[in-house]
Amino acid sequence: MFQSTKIIFLREYSYLCRMKDRKLLNIELGRLTPGEYRETRAKSGIVLVLDNIRSAHNVGSAFRTSDAFGVDKIYLGGICPVPPSPELRKVALGAEEVVPFEQVQDVVALVHRLQADGYTVIAVEQTVHSVKLDRFQPEPGRRYALIFGNEVDGVQQAVVDAADYALEIPQRGTKHSLNVSVSIGVVLWGMRP
Repeated sequence: MFQSTKIIFLREYSYLCRMKDRKLLNIELGRLTPGEYRETRAKSGIVLVLDNIRSAHNVGSAFRTSDAFGVDKIYLGGICPVPPSPELRKVALGAEEVVPFEQVQDVVALVHRLQADGYTVIAVEQTVHSVKLDRFQPEPGRRYALIFGNEVDGVQQAVVDAADYALEIPQRGTKHSLNVSVSIGVVLWGMRP
């Protein structure tokens, strides 16, 4: 009762204050509980592989972004921080509790395992033969494993070699580099149906 009264009051208040476009309250977003999310979400066919990402903040961001885009699972390779971690949780905001994950040491072996399971494995990296994201068209029904690399060194060369191909985010400017957590969001946006 109180929540609906609050919403009505805010709608009336926004009218009285002549707000152009009132922001929604959290209670208006229709968020699922973690249990509801785990039980009802459809498989996206997309998994992430984080190859030696050292920052807990970047890994936490990967969990939060994966939750937003419905990623099926995250593989944490090599030196990646793993939950539970206070720094990771600070950024993930609980997404690490609903997005399944697995810690792996050998990312090349994981690539071969994912390929054997029917995934098309894509290294997100700037390479001689990389496909530009704006020219990439995901095939409906195909499953993809997207590999994102270390903040300094990127995806290991052996992992790039084992992948089916590389995908690159076209960029302007002088850096030709994005933070890995930003790259994850950009590529997942590009993968949506």
